[in-house]
Amino acid sequence: MTLHFYSFPAQTLFYGGLSLLGGGGGGGGSRYPERPSPLADAAMRHHGWLLRACALVLLFLMFVTKFISYKAVNDYGEVAGVQNWTLSGHKVAKLSMPTSGKTLAPQQDQSSASPATTEWEGVLAQRIQLLSTVCKDSQLRNSTHVPISKFVLDRIFVCDKHSILFCQTPKVGNTQWKKVLIALNGTYSSVEEIPENLVHDHEKNGLPRLSSFKPQEVALRLNSYFKFFIVRDPFERLISAFKDKFIKNPRFEPWYKHDIAPAIIRKYRKSHRDSGLSASGLHFEDFVRYLGDTEGRRRMDRQFGEHIIHWVTYAELCAPCDIRYDVIGHHETLERDAAHILRRAAIDHLVSYPAIPPGITRYNKTKVERYFSGISKRDIRRLYERFEGDFHLFGYPTPDFLLL
Repeated sequence: MTLHFYSFPAQTLFYGGLSLLGGGGGGGGSRYPERPSPLADAAMRHHGWLLRACALVLLFLMFVTKFISYKAVNDYGEVAGVQNWTLSGHKVAKLSMPTSGKTLAPQQDQSSASPATTEWEGVLAQRIQLLSTVCKDSQLRNSTHVPISKFVLDRIFVCDKHSILFCQTPKVGNTQWKKVLIALNGTYSSVEEIPENLVHDHEKNGLPRLSSFKPQEVALRLNSYFKFFIVRDPFERLISAFKDKFIKNPRFEPWYKHDIAPAIIRKYRKSHRDSGLSASGLHFEDFVRYLGDTEGRRRMDRQFGEHIIHWVTYAELCAPCDIRYDVIGHHETLERDAAHILRRAAIDHLVSYPAIPPGITRYNKTKVERYFSGISKRDIRRLYERFEGDFHLFGYPTPDFLLL
């Protein structure tokens, strides 16, 4: 911008003042003022130089202010290649795309985040770091790495509307997360309205599996969508699966008691009578022996089909060493993790996670001890070897109180 300063002769300014203040005073005075004396003329020249000096100072200050403003933006806005833009009145740092997936929403500014939120983000980041470290452990490779097969892709549910992938890990509250995704599709206004039978009807719930897409479409979603799954203590999850499928069976799935349980009993119960298989039911000890038998279990699992998803390892379900997930939630801290997942996926203003009854997600060591009491150390150690990868990948302590 070019600034123009116009200077007027000091006499003109001075004469104008006289004309306004005293022109025509007295009855017979001249219409025009008399020429000033030499002393007045010097004063006029002094005023003229003073005005010019003020104008120069003003111009200098404008230039300095402009320079300082430019310098501040350059120092704080473009350091190390970071760009800035304004979003809804907030300044947000624009960073490169993370390799683990698409950033769906700007991360909360640390200066405005509550200490509790910032602390929990650190906890979740440590989980991802631990996972990455354990995945590199060659001694655990056989129990942590699996190929990204159709079996894995069948476990991952897709919400294209909000760019979300959710890997199903049964017996850790997955029903509620599927309700969240169904609600996001817009058919229901809240998760409370969604019928239980619809959640598990994969032909009607509107949640496509990742396996239903073409290979290039699968790769696109794996590389760009927000991805998460939930885990819990591996042994406590096995207890939950055993109770749900072989004891209570609330969804009336007869094949668990009538087909799978008898097959396990015949092979793994130390003493049994064929006529009493169905009546006696599956014991947890039988279940543990089946799961700890590497070769025998594999042959039986092919016979059982997809029903095994309730007790196979997290590594087999979600391939966490080969798919880079953004968040790993823990069942034991689900209330805090759920809120964080909703924020990270940028859907916290659209849907809420269902209320969690107090104490339901807390780890119950007493229950674990009760279920494993009477089972030989040999069988428990074999079971632990099968799930050792899960314990290490997700930071769960080795259950020495059962192994030693």
